[in-house]
Amino acid sequence: MPMDTLHPYLQSSLGGLLIGLASWWLLAALGRVTGISGIAAALLPGRQAPTRGDRAWRVAYLAGLVLGGALFTLWWQPPATVLRPLPLLVLAGGLVGFGTVLGSGCTSGHGVCGLGRRSLRSLVATATFMGTGFATVGLMRWLA
Repeated sequence: MPMDTLHPYLQSSLGGLLIGLASWWLLAALGRVTGISGIAAALLPGRQAPTRGDRAWRVAYLAGLVLGGALFTLWWQPPATVLRPLPLLVLAGGLVGFGTVLGSGCTSGHGVCGLGRRSLRSLVATATFMGTGFATVGLMRWLA
């Protein structure tokens, strides 16, 4: 079933439901917060070496993100998106990484898990990155 036959609100709702379920499952099963940047950062060289069991769930979770996304695209056939130039993608990824370090977490950690735990720090972080995103889209549309 092609994804573009579903209403955009339904597409977004299904995605949000899956993210929420995955976050809840990780918290319920392992007592861990689903902050993707933190999960990935602990696997980088030079970081605090996680125990073998700690490393295993992190690798499995990240592999599931990639493989789940790949399988999803094969099954649902999402609509094609316009590719952007590689230098722009690298710059965008670098800015996201910088913001993640600066904000002590990523959108998944603050927006999904932090708000669910009623963290004031996550509320401020989420309001900041959402507000910046809204302003950026508004500016880009105004300039276009």
